[in-house]
Amino acid sequence: MNDVRQVSVREVTPEVDASTLLAGAQFVDAFRVDIGARQLDARRACEKMVLGGPRWIDALTRLRNILVLPFGLKTSGEGAPAPGGMIGLFPVVSETPERLVAGFNDSHLDFRVVVDVGNAADGRQVTATTLVLTHNLLGRAYLTLITPFHKLVVRGMMRQIVSQAR
Repeated sequence: MNDVRQVSVREVTPEVDASTLLAGAQFVDAFRVDIGARQLDARRACEKMVLGGPRWIDALTRLRNILVLPFGLKTSGEGAPAPGGMIGLFPVVSETPERLVAGFNDSHLDFRVVVDVGNAADGRQVTATTLVLTHNLLGRAYLTLITPFHKLVVRGMMRQIVSQAR
């Protein structure tokens, strides 16, 4: 699977306990990619997703950071407690070889990204689940605005997991 564009990333029903990861989350979605026989832990899968992704994702992130600055929204997880360090902009909240949880809380919304690595009938797979809890009108408006982009970005990031070049 050298051609990242041909990798099949599919939206799936979330299989996480949202009440323990982000109680009250109003938005939860999940995407999955098959990785064959690759031996990959959750941290490495998350690093492949987040670090060195497609340029168009970096451009969207820079644009987002410029647009949210006047509203006082965080442009990264800077300053957030990160017991497991950072992966790109994301503070790691908890981690096992099979699951990494990253994210932070802000005044407008809290979010978590959960990366699970596990076995499937025909190999291994990685699932990325996003959970969002909004706190106010700004958070709800922001979530509504970014949701279509979020789905494109997550698919693009997940394709990086199976890229041979990384």
